[in-house]
Amino acid sequence: MIRVLLVDDQPLLRSGFRALLDAEDDIEVVAEAADGKEGLALTRKYLPDIVLVDIQMPVMDGIETTRQIAADPALSGAHVVILTNYGLDEYVFNALRAGAAGFLVKDIVPDDLLHSVRVAARGDSLLAPSITKMLISRYVAQPLSTEVTRLEELTNREREAVTMAAQGLSNDEIADRMVISPLTAKTHINRAMIKLQARDRAQLVVFAYESGLVSPRSR
Repeated sequence: MIRVLLVDDQPLLRSGFRALLDAEDDIEVVAEAADGKEGLALTRKYLPDIVLVDIQMPVMDGIETTRQIAADPALSGAHVVILTNYGLDEYVFNALRAGAAGFLVKDIVPDDLLHSVRVAARGDSLLAPSITKMLISRYVAQPLSTEVTRLEELTNREREAVTMAAQGLSNDEIADRMVISPLTAKTHINRAMIKLQARDRAQLVVFAYESGLVSPRSR
């Protein structure tokens, strides 16, 4: 059972999401919060698998809520997915760096929302297409980070796997490209995450762009 916490200051939106999620046999909404501070407290209380967090809320916004959840070792099993009204939200990059597992726009169709919750619960990153486009554009517009020395810690195969993950490939697709088993592909990704201190695949993607391992112009 995938346990979900809803954090949004709009009661109507929470009600709609709750009705949709609770109708599924494998998903349960354990609680709702109207602001980030309450959401953080309920995350600590219920230890959900997924925390759907609005990016703009009173008391504590989605970025700070995400940062505090990601920084708490006791909440390592909670994957934060940010909800936003805007595909080109200026806070996307900061939220990913804070530890968000992905982003969804609030007008997402029901089937896509259910799929996204299941993907995030598996520990995979997810980004709405419009947000992926914005994120890449952001990297095109800024100089590359000089903090690239950690790349030397990766083996050639791990670098190859991380590059493909940053291009949006799943473990099965990476395995097919590298002609290895899906388990070996997953091992390469997991070892790279440990070496790069990435909390999840979303942060691994951020590092790949930030270090210059992947070029936005090549996509």
